[in-house]
Amino acid sequence: MSLAEILATLRRRWYLMVPICVFSLLAGGYLYRTVPVSYSSESSISLLDSTGVAKLAPTFGNPIANAGGPLIVTADVLIRTLQSADAARSLQELGVTDTYKVGFAVDAPGPLLTLSVTGVGRTRVLDETATLTRFAGQQLRALQLQAGVPAAFQVTSTPVVLPQQPVSQLKTKIQDVAGTIIVGFAGGFLLCFVVDAVARARRWRGGVGERTRPAPARRRRGLLHRPLDATAVLTVYLYLALFIPSNLAVPALGGVGTPANVFALLGLLWFLASWLGGRITAPAGTRSARLAMCVLAAAVLLSYIADASRDSSHEEQLGADRGVIALLVWVGLVVLTTAGIQDRARLEVLMRRLVVIGAVVAAIGFYDFFSGSNIADSIQIPGLHTSVSGIEAMNRGDFVRPRSTTAQPLEFGGMLAILLPFAIQQALDPNRSGGRLRRWLPAALIGGALPLTVSRTSIIGVALVLLVMLPRWKPQRRWTAIGVLLGAVGAFKMIIPGLIGTLTNLFSSFLSNSDSSTQTRTVKYAEIVPYLEQRPLFGRGFGTFTPDLYFFTDNQWMLIAAEMGAMGVAALLVLGFTGIHQGGAIRRLARSDADRELGQAYLATAVVTLVISATFDALSFPMFAGIFFLTIGTGGSHLGFLRREEAAERAARRPTPEPEPAPAPARETAPAPVLEATR
Repeated sequence: MSLAEILATLRRRWYLMVPICVFSLLAGGYLYRTVPVSYSSESSISLLDSTGVAKLAPTFGNPIANAGGPLIVTADVLIRTLQSADAARSLQELGVTDTYKVGFAVDAPGPLLTLSVTGVGRTRVLDETATLTRFAGQQLRALQLQAGVPAAFQVTSTPVVLPQQPVSQLKTKIQDVAGTIIVGFAGGFLLCFVVDAVARARRWRGGVGERTRPAPARRRRGLLHRPLDATAVLTVYLYLALFIPSNLAVPALGGVGTPANVFALLGLLWFLASWLGGRITAPAGTRSARLAMCVLAAAVLLSYIADASRDSSHEEQLGADRGVIALLVWVGLVVLTTAGIQDRARLEVLMRRLVVIGAVVAAIGFYDFFSGSNIADSIQIPGLHTSVSGIEAMNRGDFVRPRSTTAQPLEFGGMLAILLPFAIQQALDPNRSGGRLRRWLPAALIGGALPLTVSRTSIIGVALVLLVMLPRWKPQRRWTAIGVLLGAVGAFKMIIPGLIGTLTNLFSSFLSNSDSSTQTRTVKYAEIVPYLEQRPLFGRGFGTFTPDLYFFTDNQWMLIAAEMGAMGVAALLVLGFTGIHQGGAIRRLARSDADRELGQAYLATAVVTLVISATFDALSFPMFAGIFFLTIGTGGSHLGFLRREEAAERAARRPTPEPEPAPAPARETAPAPVLEATR
């Protein structure tokens, strides 16, 4: 459906669209005028070791020099105490009735705590922050007195940052206003097409016209009259998702409001308008991916209800809203690929564009690595703000870890790992035009950029791709690939001295449990267990377990268990095994080597996603999540094409029943003579 046809439908149903839009604007204006501005103030305290312990070497009586080690555990106990229901009641008696938060300071190596209060009165918020700061020190003393700790060995607290002047939080207010207006406009848009579809169905039932797909309007020139298809819509999404840094987002929508996600929501509206208008019908054999998304949608909505049923903070409610928006984005990507692409040639075009754009992102990663900078830091787009604070060049060993246009090196490595199988498959495709350089350059860029991230996630991803794809190759190709891999390792060792050794040390320290990042994650696993026990079935709400309120999990499985419970874990497993099923089914139904390699690529991508999701919170990164769900949808679309081709071949091979001979006409018999009676 072209933009001109969409505008024509809206013009026909103006009596619905105009009042709803006006009402949405009035409701947004009412919220802006009536909802008070909230203010936030924060302070910081640090825990200091006791004077008795400080007399020992190497601090020699200086408590500040020993502000670490076991005090992290003490700080965690204090945080949990201040977050308890008893502490909340005590604070209410002291006058702290607004929302408060207590947690570790961001990027703090020691026991540094941040205390913040958010409310509607500037003076009141400042007083409540001061009260909360004093209460934290009192609770620390009370805990030690209750445990019978001698005074000489008691841990003390000291303010590091005094309560700051409250800062207005207009972002929350703007989010409420923007959400109201967007929901109203989207609802009016869809209602116009629903009413138009109902009116058309009534005309069909009344015998005014036949129930067939509407004939396309007479071709006119111009951008508005140019017909759109799902491949064109998804291509624009890929450009926005991979070329605009994923940490840049619309302020009113938070981290989920990247330009690519906003465009994906518009693409979903375009699909619904085309479907309601009878321009698009979902092809047969493509339901598996959409059914998996139904399972995920059920898990997200049930967790949203679970969040609404508990006493969650306003920040958690906003996080749950962002989770629903992310779900709509992912649903839009899967629906556009499985039901929107009607021609396999256009699907192949989309996959080639995906690999080429991914190769360009990998090339930017090469520049970041060798220049020691992040090119994404220099990209500033008016109207967009960074949704991830504190992004800077990350080092490991003597190397700068590139992130290209992603938000983090782990997202960069994970995204390239799920694109590598398709780059290899397209390079091996004999039907693809172009020379060897054109076919193998994307695979070389994507595969070569993975070790540069200096992360276990990338190496595990490459290993899984090889383990899945190598056994299915013929011996000659398999040994050639092993030789190329060994040559690449040697080239990296010569060109980038120390890189292979650094990667080897990452895994050796992991196996010996001497790696600091591994130990930190192990501690987080123990810390997240109480949250799992509180709500084991539906979780706390998808998108609510944010680092600002809790802590980083660095494990998507643990994060999904905390936010969506056992239902969420099951939904993520269904998604992964749906990808594995689609890859295996494509390989079984394939009639050519190219299709067999394609099925193996889908299977490898699904396996990689299931495994590396345990190494970082994968779905929290919009670029990785978007590419993953896009591959789930394209896998379902490829499988649908092969199923329809097989059904057509089976129908063509089926013998046509011979027509039965017509019965011989009945022989006419002469009437018997009638003898006249004689007298």
